[in-house]
Amino acid sequence: MKDILTAPFLREMMRMTSNMYAHGWDERNGGNISLLLDEDEVSEYLDTQCVIKDIPTGFEAEELEGKCFLVTATGSYFKNIEYDPAKNLGIVKIADKGKTAKLLWGYRNGGSFTSEFPAHMMSHAARLSVDPANRVILHCHPDNILAMTYVHSLDEREFTRTLWRMETECVVVFPEGIGVLPWMVCGTNEIGQATAEKMKTSRLVVWAQHGIYGAGKDLDDAFGLIETVEKAAGIYLKIAHLPILNTITDEDMRLLEKRFGVKAREGYLD
Repeated sequence: MKDILTAPFLREMMRMTSNMYAHGWDERNGGNISLLLDEDEVSEYLDTQCVIKDIPTGFEAEELEGKCFLVTATGSYFKNIEYDPAKNLGIVKIADKGKTAKLLWGYRNGGSFTSEFPAHMMSHAARLSVDPANRVILHCHPDNILAMTYVHSLDEREFTRTLWRMETECVVVFPEGIGVLPWMVCGTNEIGQATAEKMKTSRLVVWAQHGIYGAGKDLDDAFGLIETVEKAAGIYLKIAHLPILNTITDEDMRLLEKRFGVKAREGYLD
């Protein structure tokens, strides 16, 4: 078999986590990523029938049974993943109607998957039900979007519309808008279920005073979504206290819909 450390999906995960740490989005052991893998591709590097250990998940997700995921480890520092991937990453296969994750590789020295694993798996199930191309769930703590949740209404329509008006690209990149949750205790099934419900209609979910979840077809797609939102939130924070003389109007956004073949979320444009 091929050396797992040469696998493109592993190399890309290491590159992405280092990039996110460099952006300042994943301080200490903050943030986590899960990537749905093709089992045939995994089989080039691992015997998917050889299980290191079973890890209880604490939830059920029957629709994910048999699927393999590359997931960051609990307590892992993103800045260290590229230097010790076998400790800070793991590949698991979902079994027992989602109640068990079979460890195929990684989590060296007795580690396990991120504490946000339930939220990730529930979000994967939700996104796959509406778009089978979505393979990534990415969670991080970008400064600007987090700061925005302290000073802006958490109404989803208003939150989305504010961000759409900050950059021409926004309504094109996330036309379905942004889901927003009030502050909740992280690492619980409750926040996982609430996030998954929002993921049925949006690829982005903001956790107030905490961070953001993004879904995408690959790591670049999910990263690009959050990168766009974070820049827009930064622009908002720079100008929110100033008189607004010019803006992107709803009529302008209708023109963008037509030009780029997207459709803004129903009811979000006046």
